[in-house]
Amino acid sequence: MSTGAPSRTVPRGTFARLQNSIADVGELTLQVVGGLGDITLFAWRMLAWLFTRLPRRDTLVANMYTIGVQSLPVVAVIGTFTGMVLAVQSYNQFRAFGLETQLGGVIDKSMFRELGPVLAATMLAGRVGSAMAAELGTMRVTEQIDALSAMGANPVQYLVVPRFLSCLLLIPSLTVMAMFMGVAGGYFYCVSIIGIDSHHYLTNARRVVENWDLFYGIVKSFFFGASIGIISCYRGFNCQPGAEGVGRAATTSFVYSFVIIIILDLLLSIMLDQIYMAIWDTGPTLFGR
Repeated sequence: MSTGAPSRTVPRGTFARLQNSIADVGELTLQVVGGLGDITLFAWRMLAWLFTRLPRRDTLVANMYTIGVQSLPVVAVIGTFTGMVLAVQSYNQFRAFGLETQLGGVIDKSMFRELGPVLAATMLAGRVGSAMAAELGTMRVTEQIDALSAMGANPVQYLVVPRFLSCLLLIPSLTVMAMFMGVAGGYFYCVSIIGIDSHHYLTNARRVVENWDLFYGIVKSFFFGASIGIISCYRGFNCQPGAEGVGRAATTSFVYSFVIIIILDLLLSIMLDQIYMAIWDTGPTLFGR
């Protein structure tokens, strides 16, 4: 008769579920690492062609027109109403402390630093990024990309580089448009509808907002535009066969771009704030320096 403690055995079903969970985590990790490596190599090939040979002028201009000029009306409308909504949401809180005239500084600084760059990039990812992924995905499914390779043309140099350059160079202009229209929309609502004194509104805005705030937003926009261009073209080039694959490429390009925009926004905000504090040590506030 054994006097030792009885051994406890793990049920087969529990062990199998644990084993499957570990396998799923491992598979997901491999997919993430493989995807990051693949998109890194894709971006490296694109940059190599960018510094080796510039794209044709007519191709670049056509992409710039589609990405930049045709996006201006949407960006202007979104920026205007964002500034007005920001004024509506902030007014009651500031009014409770008798600080209505400080709304100019809050709205302008918010548009310059955060809302302008993020809204312009989000719109670009939704309108342009998805379209680029769907267009390149359709070319992949219909073997047009393979035909370019067969004719001796490099698909990355011919298709990706012009789109990447257009996103990189034109999103700062879209960002400035979103900033300007947001500031104008906030001013119109505060002065014309709420009735805030325009002199104090503009005086506080000029006191709080600096040239650094404009630089702050434009620097972010370059990183956002580069991310949108690379991710959208990568998803289109690696599209799965069929109409479902094209739709999935368009959807995932926007989702991935938006996630990267938010992550970059946080990291760039921390970095730029640290640079500002290292150079100037302090800055203007709502209640003076």
